[in-house]
Amino acid sequence: MPRNMSFALTTQQVRDQTKDVTRRFGWWFLKPGDKVWEVEKAMGLKPGEKIKRMALIEIVSVRSEPLNEITHEDCAREGFPKLLPVDFVGRLTSHYGCEEIKPVNRIDFRYLEAIT
Repeated sequence: MPRNMSFALTTQQVRDQTKDVTRRFGWWFLKPGDKVWEVEKAMGLKPGEKIKRMALIEIVSVRSEPLNEITHEDCAREGFPKLLPVDFVGRLTSHYGCEEIKPVNRIDFRYLEAIT
């Protein structure tokens, strides 16, 4: 059974399928071939609120790299083609309160089935 991965910050990019890379401070157990449900929100659901699946994806590759090694090409693959790497890193360090050099799990995936 595929796990649920939240894409609360990039919901539109998932719906548009303009995102095929994600960076996570976790999910170290993933390996190529694993299948995962992209969901709007996985935690902090209110009573009666249900998980909304957006797409089923297959993991293509995973690797650890410092957050600040993101390229402009990967900003686009993250769904932000107009964002500079320094701005992407700034958003994540501000949101998560972490250092620019923090190791992140770079996850490359492909869409199998869209629900939205």
